[in-house]
Amino acid sequence: MPTPTASTEPAGRDTTDGSRAHTALLLLSAASGAADAFVFICVGQVFAGVMTGNLVLLGAAAAGAGEEGVALRVVTALVSYGCGVAWGAVAGERMWWRLPVMLSFEVVLLAAGAVLWACGLITSDADRLGLLVVMGLAMGIQGRVRATPTNYFTGTLTSLVARLARASWRRDDVWVAGRLLAVVAGAALAALTVRLWPASGAVTAAGLAAAALFVEAAGRRAVPAMARS
Repeated sequence: MPTPTASTEPAGRDTTDGSRAHTALLLLSAASGAADAFVFICVGQVFAGVMTGNLVLLGAAAAGAGEEGVALRVVTALVSYGCGVAWGAVAGERMWWRLPVMLSFEVVLLAAGAVLWACGLITSDADRLGLLVVMGLAMGIQGRVRATPTNYFTGTLTSLVARLARASWRRDDVWVAGRLLAVVAGAALAALTVRLWPASGAVTAAGLAAAALFVEAAGRRAVPAMARS
């Protein structure tokens, strides 16, 4: 008798989801852009979710380029992101109602980071590393929430441009382009918040992730309600 094997897929699948799920993906993409912009500007020239960029920075630091201490921050970001992915992979297999639960953990982490920053508790390099751990964990969890990427977009952009070049545009490519624009919008909103209200710089990412959680949870409540009607 064949033995069942655990799925390696992220907690949410996107092949049959409608506009509600696409809206949540847009919000998560914007949250990713906001988190990376905040971390890059306020924590120290690294990213919370874009690990490709961090690997490039690590290579540059190994060659003696870049600002002092960036290698330690990059390694911290890589490890914390990896831990978030690992937790998301395990939790995605073992938790009931797993996608909203995983998103809830992400929102809690981002909110904790926002509170620590807003209260002025991040005052030293060690504190910044701790904040980077919190943000990296959140982005790692987000990376496992959906099969559709919301915090790494090189492949997304490559596929979209390739389809445009072949004139094989698909209906869902509007949403794909929307996710790319959402990253830019989220980053711009976070950067503007840092400029105008520095203490609230991390609130943008937490708010966008919370909005995505609300959309996902509302969609799941609507399905049983329709089934009973």
